[in-house]
Amino acid sequence: MSAAGGVRNAPINANKIGATAFALFTKNQRRWQAKELAPQEIEQFKQHCHDLGFTPNTILPHDSYLINLGHPDDELIDKSRTAFTEELYRCEQLGLELLNFHPGSHLRKISEDKCLQRISESINIALDKSTSVTAVIENTAGQGSNLGYSFEQLAQIIHGVEDKCRVGVCLDTCHLFAAGYDLSSRQGCQTTFAAFHSIVGNQYLKAMHLNDSKTALNSRVDRHASLGKGHIGKTAFEFIMQLDATRSIPLILETVEPEIWPEEINWLNSLST
Repeated sequence: MSAAGGVRNAPINANKIGATAFALFTKNQRRWQAKELAPQEIEQFKQHCHDLGFTPNTILPHDSYLINLGHPDDELIDKSRTAFTEELYRCEQLGLELLNFHPGSHLRKISEDKCLQRISESINIALDKSTSVTAVIENTAGQGSNLGYSFEQLAQIIHGVEDKCRVGVCLDTCHLFAAGYDLSSRQGCQTTFAAFHSIVGNQYLKAMHLNDSKTALNSRVDRHASLGKGHIGKTAFEFIMQLDATRSIPLILETVEPEIWPEEINWLNSLST
């Protein structure tokens, strides 16, 4: 949801479209620096969330797109780690419990294993400097040198995190499909989510991004589509809305037609009854 005019506006904007969960950026996602959150802004955000029925476990803030927690350059990884720690602090100020982030990229300068190790180290450093927010790793589509596209890579990152109580995963359906996990049939969904539970563990599933894919299975290209209007189709979302593992986590639309978001929300809600 847009936080234009201040983060206090995000819950209002979410309520307007009938959302029961929402995502937001707590600062400009394409800049390193941001002015500190004013006490009045924090209080108004919390009040609006309370008044509109949004609890911390229904809100999924996302960090800056500039952050690369696996960066091969020592100076730039330090910059990313500092920025990530600041993002966690902003979430703490707002009373939030989760921070969604893209794990990182090796930029073809270090090995995948070294990059995954750096991501785990980055999470450890940031968690040590914060107190309550859970770091939620988003699976990627595997574009370019981005890591975190396989369940094995997600599990490896989590293995390297010292505080297992403060790390989790946000599964993005478009990214899953683009990375080779077939969600276009019920059998494919059963196989995919069984593999996730076996390799990573459902206890780490803290959120999901729901979107169809404009590109084909295993394309390694991240292009979102509206639900049922891409290569995934509607079956996956019917399956996901019935899963026990998704019943108490934020499910966030990242589809491309804002004008039909209320319609998509209503359809998804109808599947969970």
